[in-house]
Amino acid sequence: MPEHVGRFDLITMGRIGVDLYPLQTGVPLARVESFGKFLGGSAANVAVAAARLGRSTAVITRTGNDPFGTYLHQALREFGVDDRFVTPVDAYPTPVTFCEIFPPDDFPLYFYRRPKAPDLEIHTDELDFFAIRAARIFWITGTGLSEEPSRSATLAALKARDRAGVTVFDLDWRPMFWADPGAARPHYAEALRHATVAVGNLDECEIATGVREPWACARALLDAGVELAVVKQGPEGVLAVHRDGTAAEVPPVPVEVVNGLGAGDAFGGSLCHGLLSGWPLEKTVRYANAAGALVASRLACSSAMPTEPEVAGLLARG
Repeated sequence: MPEHVGRFDLITMGRIGVDLYPLQTGVPLARVESFGKFLGGSAANVAVAAARLGRSTAVITRTGNDPFGTYLHQALREFGVDDRFVTPVDAYPTPVTFCEIFPPDDFPLYFYRRPKAPDLEIHTDELDFFAIRAARIFWITGTGLSEEPSRSATLAALKARDRAGVTVFDLDWRPMFWADPGAARPHYAEALRHATVAVGNLDECEIATGVREPWACARALLDAGVELAVVKQGPEGVLAVHRDGTAAEVPPVPVEVVNGLGAGDAFGGSLCHGLLSGWPLEKTVRYANAAGALVASRLACSSAMPTEPEVAGLLARG
């Protein structure tokens, strides 16, 4: 049995890439003159966020066999994320993502993932099922369901996991990644059958369940099989409902928004931290909300993920 079994607090599986963020805010992309380069991708960012809080984390994904792929390995290691499950794909380049920054609430994304992103080339026979089952939390994303062979590998990992520990489904809806966005719901339903926690905003919950009202979303996600439904409502805060009847409604933390991208990944990594700590639901959600707010107040995603003292400081300031 591999020596790392039982080691990881969190293993994520899914998207990785290079984020190229403009260093000028409020400027259309066509007129931006300089960019900052950052590790990106939801699965990678969630692993980084949890690592910043002291958790042992790893990510299952793939990059191109190119200099950007080398950069991502280096960045993961620098952030304390184990990269042993990150492998190269010769056929496809490492994806890059550009954004425009128009605070406080307009951050268009431009994904360059064609003809195919390497992180969608995860194959079932390459997975370390021992490590997946042994992790205290296993985290998958909706993007991983968008295309084969990643879809089959993601579902195989969920089935092998068999709801051991905490299994999180980040609904992560990106319609541009789907050849037929209308075909997504059955795959989401299958993933929900094997997950214990579902996390998503209202758009993502609607794709997964067909309903949009927050409490209806939570009930539908619980009916689909999870134990905990976390519904992010933007300026209305977060609703979290557990199957045991426990619920928490938490308002947003007010900050001056610089870049709203990455806040959801900070929320996710901090949600994992709270679940691993055994905190009450309301404390967990408040903590995750504060972590997300801190990232929203900063330019980057991965390098902006907060430490425990930073989150505690924001909460202490009310």
